[in-house]
Amino acid sequence: MLVIKLGGSAGINTEYTLDDLATLWPGERVVFVHGANAALDAFMQAQGRQPRLVTSSTGQVSRFTDRETMDDMLAIYAGRTNKRLVEGLQARGVNAVGLSGIDGGIARGTRKDALRVVEDGKPKVLRGDYAGSLKEINTHLLTLLLDNGYLPVLTPPALSQHGEAINVDGDKLALRLALALDAKALVILSNTAGLLADVNDATSLIRQIDISSDDSTEAAMTAAGGRMKKKVQAGIDAVREGIPLVVFGDANTERPITAAMNGQGTQLNATTSVVSST
Repeated sequence: MLVIKLGGSAGINTEYTLDDLATLWPGERVVFVHGANAALDAFMQAQGRQPRLVTSSTGQVSRFTDRETMDDMLAIYAGRTNKRLVEGLQARGVNAVGLSGIDGGIARGTRKDALRVVEDGKPKVLRGDYAGSLKEINTHLLTLLLDNGYLPVLTPPALSQHGEAINVDGDKLALRLALALDAKALVILSNTAGLLADVNDATSLIRQIDISSDDSTEAAMTAAGGRMKKKVQAGIDAVREGIPLVVFGDANTERPITAAMNGQGTQLNATTSVVSST
């Protein structure tokens, strides 16, 4: 069982991933998770609206998702992007089914009532944000599809405690799915070769992170910047909670999933058991 996450940044050639999925399926059970961040930004800008990015008091940058932005997210994530990927897989002979986290109650989380941010150096409290934290994965629908020969293609949003669509982090969604499905590996593909020790030096790839070593994980988190820091933390959490292997791979290479599983990119694993007791 594999969980594959394809990032939604600009400059990703999705054809490589679709080609590789077609070679893996149906011999390998796969759940394919994707983002659409750049496509959503472009869609909003085409309508004359600028995405609103906010910085939390802890320094994390996220998208402020009001009700109108959620409508756009449903259109681009669960609509156009999801269905184009399903279309691409079907054209390759893969019996793919497109879903979002709200379908069948696959992913549920808690919507934050208020978002504390810092803007122009001043603390603010923003209300009306439809975003939240994942709390629960229901694998029933996914297992039903997998058992009957389908390849699920899944994307945010998730459902809140009140049944509302909420924006959740795609990497964390993939992580929680991998744990719930007892996956043997989680492969996170993006527009970089993996984690670089120096973001300005493509040859400084960190090939392996032993998360049972404090020095190794500290070096990885120090090297990670921007959104990559959240990805690395999600990967560390995945291994700590029982996923044997997490790989950050390059989506812009032929057969990127296979390449990542065969040692390319940045692999996270543990030389000793570090499974959380929680």
